[in-house]
Amino acid sequence: MDARDKADAIKRKAHKLGFVACGMAQAGFLEAEAPRLEQWLRAKQHGEMAYMANHVDLRLDPCKLVPGAKSVISLAYNYYTPPQQAHPDAPKLSTYAYGRDYHKVVKQRLKPLMQFIKEQFGAVAMRAFVDSGPVMEKAWAQRAGIGWVGKHTNVIRQQQGSFFFLCEIILDLDLAPDAPATDHCGTCRRCIDACPTDAITPYAVDGSKCISYFTIELKDAIPQDMKGRFADWAFGCDICQQVCPWNRFATPHSEPQFNPKPELMSMTKDEWHGMTEVVFDKLFEGSAVKRTKFEGLKRNLRFLASDQ
Repeated sequence: MDARDKADAIKRKAHKLGFVACGMAQAGFLEAEAPRLEQWLRAKQHGEMAYMANHVDLRLDPCKLVPGAKSVISLAYNYYTPPQQAHPDAPKLSTYAYGRDYHKVVKQRLKPLMQFIKEQFGAVAMRAFVDSGPVMEKAWAQRAGIGWVGKHTNVIRQQQGSFFFLCEIILDLDLAPDAPATDHCGTCRRCIDACPTDAITPYAVDGSKCISYFTIELKDAIPQDMKGRFADWAFGCDICQQVCPWNRFATPHSEPQFNPKPELMSMTKDEWHGMTEVVFDKLFEGSAVKRTKFEGLKRNLRFLASDQ
């Protein structure tokens, strides 16, 4: 099999495993991204996410993660969930956190694909990443033709919008690269105008101003100048995706583990604010929400309550 046949075989297997997109890019130094990353870090737009400033050399060069790497496989896994929380005045949860932690679910789906690659092509050195490790997944998604990086910096596909997770396999197998995705945001600036904390500028996000950062990553008290600007988001934020015109093409996922618990979706405002640690542990068992821990979520809820 030549490099194109190998790539096509991997794509067919990926689609059978439930991935909505699979593309290939040639492994190498991300020359265009290097100055942008350096500028973003220098401006301290990563806030207190100190890990973003670590291993910059690895972020920019997958060959340092897998010696001899020749290709980066980029994949997308749909998580779009039409059901909404039943009570409009209840604190809001980002859609990606409705079900089981995506790190665990998508990693499960990647394992048989990696096994397939080994069975088909022999001893291949490779590593898989699911929003983990120093990998610039959005840059690789664009290079592999998965979608373009929108003005809100999420990756968008014309056929599907942006409600999908990205993951990568870096490997020392020569695969025919796909054409990079082209930008289709045009003159639209809905995500920029809709962001209540002014975190978005075209094709950049100041992480230190993002609601997702405040409610998930920030460990200290939420700054008082953000009062009244959270739009009831208690964990994460979907505003920039909700207003994106391309998400009118989003279709429901087919992953049972992403289905939200009915008791979560039916929670009232009072139930959210009165949540105990026992309820938290039961409700969010195996969920990405566990990242904030109970006290972190309660801090967010207290901040929202102080706006009332």
